[in-house]
Amino acid sequence: MPDKAQPACRVEALARSHDRTGFTCGTEALDRYLHHQVRQDADKRVAAPFVLVEPPSNRVLGYYTLSASVIHANDLPEKLSRELPRYPQLPVTLLGRLAVDTPVKGWRIGQFLLMDALWRSLDAAAQIAAMAVVVDAKDKAAEAFYAHFGFTPLQQRPARMFLPMKTVASLFP
Repeated sequence: MPDKAQPACRVEALARSHDRTGFTCGTEALDRYLHHQVRQDADKRVAAPFVLVEPPSNRVLGYYTLSASVIHANDLPEKLSRELPRYPQLPVTLLGRLAVDTPVKGWRIGQFLLMDALWRSLDAAAQIAAMAVVVDAKDKAAEAFYAHFGFTPLQQRPARMFLPMKTVASLFP
């Protein structure tokens, strides 16, 4: 008789039941955030953390955070800013952090989490306007990761990258 199938990993809003203790992604700041600060940010509603968990242990395999934010219109490439209303600031969704546990790196979990974050951002933008998703790439590897998925640098801060919500919408027909 075959073994009962394990439930698939799933992305959930961070809960106290999620096991964050063994998580390590190789970047101390991202590890420290998940271990010590993420719960406070969630409780104070300054970030909405989502975790990929492995049932039944609820071990965190990766995470990301989303927040409402703004960017200055003059930071956008001229071509895009010409298409938008002339407001000094524009609403965006900030993908604040994204990290994957070291033992599962290479399993495309980062890509999966990014797509989940983009989907949630698009869904939220239907209720509360956001014209793009913005990330702050921590290093050159992160810049390359986001560039691979179509994010482009803002003019004034090249490590701050964006993906127009119109492009995000095209990913989910």
